[in-house]
Amino acid sequence: MPAITLENVEKIYQLGETEVKALRGSDAEIEEGEFVAIMGPSGSGKSTLMNMIGALDIPTTGEVNVGGEQIGGMTEDELALLRSRKIGFVFQEFNLINSMNAWQNVALPMVFRGKSKAERKERAIKLLEDVGLGDRTEHRPSELSGGQRQRVSIARSLANDPDILLADEPTGNLDTETGGKIMDLLTDLNDRGKTIIMVTHDPNDAEYADRTIQIVDGVTDPKKETNQEELEN
Repeated sequence: MPAITLENVEKIYQLGETEVKALRGSDAEIEEGEFVAIMGPSGSGKSTLMNMIGALDIPTTGEVNVGGEQIGGMTEDELALLRSRKIGFVFQEFNLINSMNAWQNVALPMVFRGKSKAERKERAIKLLEDVGLGDRTEHRPSELSGGQRQRVSIARSLANDPDILLADEPTGNLDTETGGKIMDLLTDLNDRGKTIIMVTHDPNDAEYADRTIQIVDGVTDPKKETNQEELEN
């Protein structure tokens, strides 16, 4: 069963009197449990495509199905509920709250699901242990390295046990060695059944994915789609 389906999706933004077509009839299908990379040049529509997949925005025309639900007619509250139940986000900039320690950052998404503080703390610490930060649960972001902060971000993305993880340039602010460790962690999560969708400029990161979707000028191009075997040859 597909985790994500996009059918003839267009997204048009109105900037004053100018219409900007960020997506121009894009199609994509991502199966449950896949690891998919999305690549394309700057301005190609990658971020807009991720916004659709992540239920952060709705299409102007076309259909987007996320986890079995059509998002086109949803209200902001309905989109927020869908995101909290089914999607975890990993960002290039980490987006951690500096005044909170590691476990508090990880626990934050659970507040909106009505979990008690004790439940939130217990799960947050367990998730940090799972990503190798069991000895850093009380550290604030400023006391952590870039790689450790990204691990906290990944643990936070798992707080509500989503089926889908969206990673936007997850190694963009990391050195090569640390970035490789983060990619190994994402691969491990995929092996455990999570659907991983990653935007990247880095062909080395794309090699970790089962396949790569190319987007050019707002259109996903099936002719330029590659699978792992093609990347390795």
